[in-house]
Amino acid sequence: MKTLLRTAPLLLALGLSACQQPQPAAEVLSPAKDVTTETTGLGVEATRIGPDAVWTGSVESCRGSTAADACLLQTLRAGAASPAALAAASTLSAEGKPGFVSAWQSIEGIGVATLTFPFRANTNQGTWLVDANGKAIDVDEDVLDEATRNADAFKAFAAKHPEAGPFAPAVALGHESLPDGGVRLRYATPLRSCHACADDGKLVSAYDFDAQRRFVGKQLLELR
Repeated sequence: MKTLLRTAPLLLALGLSACQQPQPAAEVLSPAKDVTTETTGLGVEATRIGPDAVWTGSVESCRGSTAADACLLQTLRAGAASPAALAAASTLSAEGKPGFVSAWQSIEGIGVATLTFPFRANTNQGTWLVDANGKAIDVDEDVLDEATRNADAFKAFAAKHPEAGPFAPAVALGHESLPDGGVRLRYATPLRSCHACADDGKLVSAYDFDAQRRFVGKQLLELR
């Protein structure tokens, strides 16, 4: 009984101490993570892709690395890359395509970001078209979408060249104005059966943007 009386104050003190331990602060969603401000899969308003996404440093030290993508991101950070440049590189890395934005130009209000993939054996460049909302469209992705595969021109081509497929990078063919004040950018993608093979054809795709320079869709223009 005496032992219990002696330990009671100690137990009480320990209990009070536990109650007074600082509790984890409730998570606060910062504006930078607020999904309502997100513009694209590339980031949010604070890090949207634009001219400041360009990075021109060297990643030679990463060649031969067993984790080239991680090395590339570390090199960008050490090389004073902007938040937008890191956002772009992080997105490419997450897609399994280690690379970065190496150049930028504006064509009739549409951002054109040149992508560099330094560790690839063949295709070392690509292109993002960035609209007024920050939405980025990769001209080398989904070249053969459902609409293109169902087009009569492509069906006829595929019947003659069943082994042929698209090989990046797409090549810019220029731009033109649309009747509603919009703009169309045209890109051609080679169709062949292997990297070293001759082209069996070229797929010309149109990327259309409205008068406010928002992306409105892609379509097959012709198959040469």
